[in-house]
Amino acid sequence: MNRLRADSDTPVADLIRERRTVRLFKNDEVPRSLLLELLNVAVWAPNHEFREPWRFILFQGEARRTFAEAMIRTYSSEEREKYGKNKKAYLESVPAHLIVVLKEDPRPKAWEEDYAAVCSLIQNFQLAAWERGLGVVWKTNHYGYDPKFRETASVGPGEKIVGVLHVGYPAVIPPARPRTPAEELLTVFPERPSLEE
Repeated sequence: MNRLRADSDTPVADLIRERRTVRLFKNDEVPRSLLLELLNVAVWAPNHEFREPWRFILFQGEARRTFAEAMIRTYSSEEREKYGKNKKAYLESVPAHLIVVLKEDPRPKAWEEDYAAVCSLIQNFQLAAWERGLGVVWKTNHYGYDPKFRETASVGPGEKIVGVLHVGYPAVIPPARPRTPAEELLTVFPERPSLEE
């Protein structure tokens, strides 16, 4: 079966253009079965030598308090005083926090390949979630490097937090922001005559 399409507007292309980063969520719980369904789509990301260099840690329900408290503990006392209460309330209101972890390879080339694969998985997850009416924001904040946060979240040595995904049904969908056309970013090398000529 030929799956190639000649037109530029396809369901996948539309989905890519329509997806938005969502930061404000409804209180509705996201079924764990749905999150697993989306992850089972996401794991079809390309990955070199089929290493599947990822794993996932989920905080839902009461566990959101554990996530929020671990994150707030990474603040300085001044930051905690200034931002802690509001940030804790926000994090406890997000329906699901999904940590996506990279199993780090000591070989630099393999590390880069695996990191790219995990990023591809996260984009797959975001698109599959959007298709099912869920919003996601992909966070890469300072707390992912904090030893105490990592310990609380069961992230071990030799693992990197590639993203913390806040997931839920959107309360607010932000408008699209324009993108720079690829034509403005593309360098095309001129053709050179063959050395044999």
